[in-house]
Amino acid sequence: MSQRPLILGLGGTTRAFSSSEMALRMALAEAERLGAETVLLSGPELVLPLYAPENPDRTPDAARLVALLRRCDGVILSSPGYHGSISGLMKNALDYVEDTARDAVPYLDGRAVGCIACAYGWQATGSTLAALRSIAHALRGWPTPLGVAVNSMGTRFEADGTCNDAGAAANLAILAQQVVWFARGRQTPAAAA
Repeated sequence: MSQRPLILGLGGTTRAFSSSEMALRMALAEAERLGAETVLLSGPELVLPLYAPENPDRTPDAARLVALLRRCDGVILSSPGYHGSISGLMKNALDYVEDTARDAVPYLDGRAVGCIACAYGWQATGSTLAALRSIAHALRGWPTPLGVAVNSMGTRFEADGTCNDAGAAANLAILAQQVVWFARGRQTPAAAA
């Protein structure tokens, strides 16, 4: 394939360099190493007006999000666990996928969705990961076989992109590999020309 698949990363929190943002950055770095083009939208870029389907006006950030959702070949979602589920920031961003409902390829149809959940404890990582996977299914996406749960109680990410937990780092790499592999298979020969 001559065209690099586009992998869109969504997540993090409004706090720069949160564990969920750093985990997402690690996964996207692996996707780039595998030859994908990546775009990261996190923190302030996802602070969007509350999604209102009856109002077609979109801020520049919301319009960019929807345009990237339409273009991407795969998605990696990374959410903190807030009170046992995904953050409101993530849920609101995913609600904007509804703008694609009448497209020829609606929602996340036919695209791999890698899901990462980061929380301070295993209980919240599990329920947050389950919520992300459920939403990916509802949006017609294909959650990757491996979803990654990161327990922030012991796992630390450094500014240089490294992680003190070899198991978490390996799982983030596998998740990225699965998204890129699926995205390459999704591309038609005409799209690659």
